[in-house]
Amino acid sequence: MSTSAGLRQRVPSPPAGQVDKDQLLREAEEAELTEGQKFIVPNFTVKQLLDAIPAHCFHRSALHSSLYVVQDFIALGLLAYGAFHIDPFLAKYNLAPAAYHAVRIALYSLYVFAAGLFGTGVWVIAHECGHQGYSSSKTINNTVGWFLHSALLVPYHSWRISHGRHHAATGHLTRDEVFVPVTRKDRGAPEMKEEAEIRGLNVSSERQSELAEILEDAPLAVLFNLFVRQLVGWPAYLAVNASGQKHYPKWTNHFTPSSIIFKASHFWQIVWSDIGVVLTLSALAYWTYKRSFSEMFVIYFLPYLFVNNWLVFITYLQHTDPALPHYSSNTWTFPRGALATIDRTFMGPIGAYVLHGICETHVAHHISSKIPHYNAWEATEALRKFLGPHYYRSDENMFVSCYKSYRDCVYVEDNQDIVFYRNARGVAQRVAVDENGNISDSGVDMTESK
Repeated sequence: MSTSAGLRQRVPSPPAGQVDKDQLLREAEEAELTEGQKFIVPNFTVKQLLDAIPAHCFHRSALHSSLYVVQDFIALGLLAYGAFHIDPFLAKYNLAPAAYHAVRIALYSLYVFAAGLFGTGVWVIAHECGHQGYSSSKTINNTVGWFLHSALLVPYHSWRISHGRHHAATGHLTRDEVFVPVTRKDRGAPEMKEEAEIRGLNVSSERQSELAEILEDAPLAVLFNLFVRQLVGWPAYLAVNASGQKHYPKWTNHFTPSSIIFKASHFWQIVWSDIGVVLTLSALAYWTYKRSFSEMFVIYFLPYLFVNNWLVFITYLQHTDPALPHYSSNTWTFPRGALATIDRTFMGPIGAYVLHGICETHVAHHISSKIPHYNAWEATEALRKFLGPHYYRSDENMFVSCYKSYRDCVYVEDNQDIVFYRNARGVAQRVAVDENGNISDSGVDMTESK
């Protein structure tokens, strides 16, 4: 068990007849945990999770999957056709200048928003190809995935490899690839001063105020930081490992074959991924040269920015919530990591039909990433019944959840085996307990160092 300055492992029980008042208070505190504060550490095996899913859910069909690609591109084609006819359409009406510009902006904004959603749907299917979930043929998966992801300026194989590493270590504090929690030390939070900070429950109001003065951001600052992350978070992750593992070398990225993310055997896959991105950039440059920058900007680039926005928004909320645990190497297992994610509802039917259920069926996706999205609904329902309280779903508006998670998921504790995010006041929403309801002995008690 790890220790840090001012902390040491749990002290021995006092001799018979001697009462340790502090220990009695701690035990009373543990007994008063509400059900919402208790996180029962799951102990499933991989086989148990897979067996809970109906066998036919694992079936992949290239034809069935391709119908969704056709659907998405028909929608994008119709949207682009409509966008090209906005100006001729408005020219038929003798609108006042102010009304003309207001309607024009509204129609182009509607196009950009809708095209960004359907573009995200294309990204979801390309991502499915990277998991070999599009077809039973590896050649078909990688060919379709390369074309679709390249069209969205994503290096296909590079992302496929790093994303596979994320799935292999989801929720692991030192091996997961993205949305790695910032620790107390990394965040620059002061060291613990009171016993309650170990678990993050019942932290005194004085200590909460002290921490908040140092760590808490104003609502406007939270919104501004969210805007910047949504705008550049995805390309920043690909280019400079933003939100990735902090122990990776500086300038770790998805475009250099020698990156720590890849093996030597991946060299030509990374090169081919880069070629796909370069070809798309070349096509965009040719479009700009032949037509105009403004046309390319509105028809392609603005929807592309929306795709990036939705990717960061969705993936952040799949893995970031005060209710979700993260594990050290001492306690992590694949089943625990797979269950350390949450299903959500994205704008009603839009998430289900346009984004192919990437938000609504994400837990099942982590248990078996080869399940195609059209079978993931049934797999999710089977898992929900099997897992009971170990299955996490939120029906809260995702925009509200995003603000709250960004505000409340400030840091996790160093040197603990099962951690939950603390807010800027040092308060956690949950604490790990074993199946018998006992506090998990994955933390340390605070005593004076001798």
